[in-house]
Amino acid sequence: MAVKQGYKQTEVGVIPEEWEVRPFGALFTFRNGVNADKDSYGQGVRFINVLEPITYSHIHGPEIQGQVTLPESVSISYAVKLGDVLFNRTSETQEEVGLASTYLGSERVVFGGFVIRGRPTDGNLDPVYSGYALRAPCIRSQIIPMGQGAIRANIGQSNLSLVVAPVPPIYEQRAIATALSDVDALLDALERLIAKKRDLKQAAMQQLLTGQTRLPGFQGEWEIVQVQDVIFGSFCGPSPTCEERNIQDDSEWGVLKTTAATKENGWDWTKHKTLPRVFWNKPQIELRQGDVIVTKAGPRHRVGVAAWVNYVPPRIIPSGKMIALRPLPDKVVPLMLATAISARDAQTYLDQRTTGMAESQVNFENTALLEAPIRIPRIEEQTAIATVLSDMDAELAALEQRLTKTRALKQGMMRELLTGRTRLV
Repeated sequence: MAVKQGYKQTEVGVIPEEWEVRPFGALFTFRNGVNADKDSYGQGVRFINVLEPITYSHIHGPEIQGQVTLPESVSISYAVKLGDVLFNRTSETQEEVGLASTYLGSERVVFGGFVIRGRPTDGNLDPVYSGYALRAPCIRSQIIPMGQGAIRANIGQSNLSLVVAPVPPIYEQRAIATALSDVDALLDALERLIAKKRDLKQAAMQQLLTGQTRLPGFQGEWEIVQVQDVIFGSFCGPSPTCEERNIQDDSEWGVLKTTAATKENGWDWTKHKTLPRVFWNKPQIELRQGDVIVTKAGPRHRVGVAAWVNYVPPRIIPSGKMIALRPLPDKVVPLMLATAISARDAQTYLDQRTTGMAESQVNFENTALLEAPIRIPRIEEQTAIATVLSDMDAELAALEQRLTKTRALKQGMMRELLTGRTRLV
């Protein structure tokens, strides 16, 4: 296939005619890091000794992992400067060997024996540009096959010297770095905003679902009822030996693991196993959106954990180590029921009725949960609270969708700009 005008075919692919192809040996002078005695760690100069396998879609500088005490002359000799590139010299996996990260900081840092420092030989490599470019596929595809080792993958200076990289003129490097940095700034801002919105939602849930804060127009004491007063059904499933995989087609049935409900992350329907065929086709215990799951057997800290089912695919049932509750829609909102069961009074009640010979394996009877006291407001207030939280969820979902699209845009920009297919100058 003919190469279009203004471009040339090289060992790293088709690139603009103005770009060079240069080996790392011409771009950098290399040095292996210092090996410090284990007793030296904990104080002294800041220290980098391994590069994290961060993704190609979002570039960061190397993570500073601690401090190490070294003689002053050694600290100076193994210092990292702005624009230095660190490469993983050794790694547990071949895919991570030779990972590069450019140091963009200003504090005093030294590099350890697990990395190789590449110091640019001239002013023809922009530091920010190199932070993006040296993890590009055309670079990684050369380095990964070089990683050797029976136990750990390793790469040396001689191999790194042979890697070739496309090098745009310095003014174009800076234009590319600016464009990608702008997208990174947008990604960082979106991630911070999402984190803030999540914190606000957690605070709102804590306040509204416990009655600490009331929505306008609602007043009066919350009612104390038993769980059985606000549901029209409860059920458990079997706990057979299962295949340790998710269901894969439209005929298989799955059973939940107890980790489908956690205090930290709430509901996660993907935590299930594939049932043996003899347990299939049990629609009477099939989970639905709006059910509430409560664990009843396992380690003590994992018993009595409640989560509401905001989504579940067909043909998933609870195990015998949990109870599924089906709320009465005119009595309780699923999220409110799960929160009320997680509250102190209900948890104390369940804990007092939990039995077992060891803390690692306890359980309570179904009747204990059904008779547990919960405190809830009238359904009108519950519905208003659920609407507020749903609106917050919708806002979060829109922001996360925007974040996903921006990350995809960043990937596309990197593919275009780092290969010269799209030019900024």
